Amino acid sequence: MPRLSPFPYSDTNKRYYTFDFFLRRTFGGKIARIALNAGLDCPNRDGRLGTDGCSFCLLPPPSGTLREQYDAGLAAARRKWDPVGTIPYLQAGTNTYADPRRLAALYEECAALPGAVMLALGTRADCLGDDALGALSRIAEKIPLLVELGMQSASDASAARTGRGYTHAVFLEGYRRLRRIADGDRIRIGLHLLNGLPGETQEDMLASAREAARLHPDLVKLHVLCVLRGTAVADEYLRGGYAPMTRDAAAELICRQLTLLPPDVVIGRIGADAEKEILLAPAWARDKRAFADAVDVRMAARGWQQGCAWRPLEDAGQNDDPERRSV
Repeated sequence: MPRLSPFPYSDTNKRYYTFDFFLRRTFGGKIARIALNAGLDCPNRDGRLGTDGCSFCLLPPPSGTLREQYDAGLAAARRKWDPVGTIPYLQAGTNTYADPRRLAALYEECAALPGAVMLALGTRADCLGDDALGALSRIAEKIPLLVELGMQSASDASAARTGRGYTHAVFLEGYRRLRRIADGDRIRIGLHLLNGLPGETQEDMLASAREAARLHPDLVKLHVLCVLRGTAVADEYLRGGYAPMTRDAAAELICRQLTLLPPDVVIGRIGADAEKEILLAPAWARDKRAFADAVDVRMAARGWQQGCAWRPLEDAGQNDDPERRSV
C-alpha cells in the first residue's frame, strides 16, 4: 500500500508529526486526553503579579471533583472511539503554583486515575521553583509526564500588551530549569505558541516559531487566539479595536510555522478551539476539521512538510523560506 504522506512521522495524509501518531506509536493505540481543572490559581490573578490575568485568558471554576470531571471526559471520548488509555491533563490554571504538598497530592491523584498512561499539565515558566520541580521529578518516577509551558510569543512587546507579567528572558530561565530535570522519556516539555495576539505581525509569529525551533522542545502547540466572553480581548473586539485572524491567514501562517519546526517535534495541536458558549470569534474556530483540511491541502499542494525549512543550529543563518528549499 503506498504511503499517504512522504513525512516519516505519519501514517496518514498529514505532513507533520501529530500527537495522535506519537501516542499510537508510544502506547499502541488511541489515547484519550482528558482536560481537568484542579482549581489552582495564577500569580497574574491572585495579586502577586496582577489581578486581571492575561488579556486573552479565561479561568473558569472547576465543574466538579477531579474524578467527576475525569469520568465525564472519558465517557465523552468513548462515545467517539475506544481508547486503550488516557492522559489526565491539568489544563486550567497554573498547575505548579500551589503549596508543594498540595501539588504532590494532586499529581498522585491524577496519576492514579484508571487507565492513565501519562500525566500532562500546563503551567507558567515563572512558576517553576525548586519545590515545584521536585514534585514534578517525583511524580515522573511513577508515570511519564508532559509539562506544557505557555510561551505564546517570544516578543516582549506582545507580552506587555497582553499583561503576561514576565519577559521572554524569564521564560527561558524557566524552560532551562525544567530542561535540567527532564530525564529521557520520563519528562517531556511542550511549548504553546498563540498566533494572532493584538499588534503582532506575521513576521513576529514566524520569529516565535523560529525561537521554539531553537529550543527544540518535545512538543509544540500552534494555537490561534480565540476571543472569549469575559476577557479583555473580548472588550477590545467588541469596541472594534481587535480583529481575529481569518481562516486563510491562520492556515497560511501555521503551514509556514510547521516548515520551521524540527521534524521530530510533536505537534500537539493546530488552529483555534473554544467552547461555543463562550466563543465570540473567529467563527471558523467552530469547525476544527475544516481548518485542519485547509492546512493539509496547502502543505500537499506546495510539497511542504514539517521541518523542510528548518536547519540545525550550525546552519541557522541559512535562508528559511520553504519556497526556496527542496523537500
